Amino acid sequence: MTGGSTLVVGSGLIGTGIARCLARAGEPVTLVSRRPPAIPPDSYGARWAALDATDGRDCRRLLSRLRPERVVLVHGPSDVTWCEAHPDEALAAHVAVADTFATAMPDARLVMISTDNVFDGRSARHTENTPPAPANAYGRAKLAAERALLAKAPRSVILRVSLVYGHEPADADKWLNFFAACAHRLRRGEPVEAPDDHWTTPVLLDDVAEVTAALLHARHPLPPVLHLGGPDRVTRAEWAATIARALGAPARLVTPVPRARTRYASRPVNACLASEVLPALPGIGSIAVRGVREGVRLLASDFTGTAPPLP
Repeated sequence: MTGGSTLVVGSGLIGTGIARCLARAGEPVTLVSRRPPAIPPDSYGARWAALDATDGRDCRRLLSRLRPERVVLVHGPSDVTWCEAHPDEALAAHVAVADTFATAMPDARLVMISTDNVFDGRSARHTENTPPAPANAYGRAKLAAERALLAKAPRSVILRVSLVYGHEPADADKWLNFFAACAHRLRRGEPVEAPDDHWTTPVLLDDVAEVTAALLHARHPLPPVLHLGGPDRVTRAEWAATIARALGAPARLVTPVPRARTRYASRPVNACLASEVLPALPGIGSIAVRGVREGVRLLASDFTGTAPPLP
C-alpha cells in the first residue's frame, strides 16, 4: 500500500468490509458514520469517528483534522423501500454528501460505491456503456450523486456494484444482505421465500473490497465509471437454493415466489452488472471475482465450521 490514510464514509456491510481490507493491508483507515459500527473497527486495526456526512460543516472539520489522501463514499440511505417512500430526502442526502467531498477534495482519489438500481432492468446485461435509467427513487438518488461527484472531482471513480453479500452475525439488529438473511433463517429451520423472476449477479464482499482497494491505489488514470458484478446470473430463488445446499438445509425450506409478492417489487427485474472496462485495467482486471457457489461455500464455514466441497 502507498502512504497516507483513507477515509471510509459509511459503516454498513460494504463500508466495514472495505475498511477491514485496507486496515489488514497495513493502511491507516478511519471509518465514519452517525453511530458506531456493529463490528468495532479497532478489532481489525481501523479507527472510527462520529460524523453526519450530510452536514457539510462537520465534514470539512473532519477532513481538516484527518487530512486523508483517499476517500471511499458508501453513504446512504440505502434502504430501497425507505427511499421509495421518501424520495426527496433520499435525493438530498446522497447528493449533499457527494457534493461536499467533491468540493473539499477535487484533486483526490475518491471512489463512490453505487448501485445496479441506476438501470431499469430491461436489459439482461448492463455495462458501463448502457445508458442509465433508474428503476426507483434509490437509483435516481445514486445517479444524481454520481453526477455531482464527477462534475467537481475529475479523478473520482464511480464503482457500481451488483448485489453484495457476506457474513453477518446471527444477533445483528437486521441483516443487510440476502445471503445472511437466508443463511440464518435456514439454519434455524425457517422457510425462505425468494423471487424466481428477479435476476442478479451477486458479488462477494471480499471481492468488492479488494477491487476498491486496488482502485484507490491505482497509479494510472481510471475511467470515471466502472461496473463490478459476479460471474453468475441467477435468480434469488436459485441463489437461496444454493445457500440451502451449502448449509445442508432441506431444499423444501426455499419457496420460489413472484417478485411482486416480496419487498423486491421495486427493484429492477434484471439487477445485473457486467464490465467491458474493468478486466483490462492493469493490476485490477486480474482480481478473481468469485461465483456464488464458491462464495457461498466459503461463507458456509462461518455457520458449519467447515467449508463443504463445491457441488
